[in-house]
Amino acid sequence: MDMDKAKWRGNWQVERVPETGSTNADLLAGVSLEVPHRYVLTTAFQSAGKGRLGRVWEAPSGANILVSVLLRDVAGPLHRVTQHLGLAAALVLQEKYGLRAGVKWPNDVVVTIPRDGADVDVKIAGILAQAAGNNVVVGMGLNVKWAPPPEVADATCMVELVSAVDVPEPIDMLDMVLARFDDVSGLDERESFALYRKHLHTLGKQVQCEMPDGSHVVGRAVDVGADGRLNVLDECAVTHHIDTADVMHLRLA
Repeated sequence: MDMDKAKWRGNWQVERVPETGSTNADLLAGVSLEVPHRYVLTTAFQSAGKGRLGRVWEAPSGANILVSVLLRDVAGPLHRVTQHLGLAAALVLQEKYGLRAGVKWPNDVVVTIPRDGADVDVKIAGILAQAAGNNVVVGMGLNVKWAPPPEVADATCMVELVSAVDVPEPIDMLDMVLARFDDVSGLDERESFALYRKHLHTLGKQVQCEMPDGSHVVGRAVDVGADGRLNVLDECAVTHHIDTADVMHLRLA
């Protein structure tokens, strides 16, 4: 990182680099330095980016949003930052581009598209928040011009969903998401949670939750708690409160 190269974009100090291993790792290393609150590091190419459960991917240079944000002295739980950023991205996709976007628990942004006679939720962005003391680095990869091939992930990108003339440059899309993130974060806790819950596509869905120990919980996602946990009602009428899991939205037979 080179803070002298950062430029103000709206209310955010943004540094753009051509390539790095991981924007999250870079900002986490900068927590102990003088990297300021609301500092944004974005790159054209990321060679060691990580998602949840250690997943790694590489997008072509300049195709997508690859970004991390440092927030200092964060009050409240880590999941709230994840919720706010995911919601911000979903709202931009809805309001600006008319997409049926929403959040998939715990930290993906999805778009509902028709497929084989049914509506399915397909991933367009993923988010990873990491804490360092009372500071948070939250990273996001949002597919603007490229999505992984089907054999790698069930994902899409804006260029597949939006008229070519309307597809933004990644940096311009980032500006819109950060502005919306400020809007959402500025709401009081009850308002922001209600808005998140309204746009949580996982609610009401039949889901399969793959737990960290390899076990599975299958049922209907009936609610999400203020603590961030997903409540899943199984076929035996037992409610499971899910802290961490890889969640799949199931299609009804």
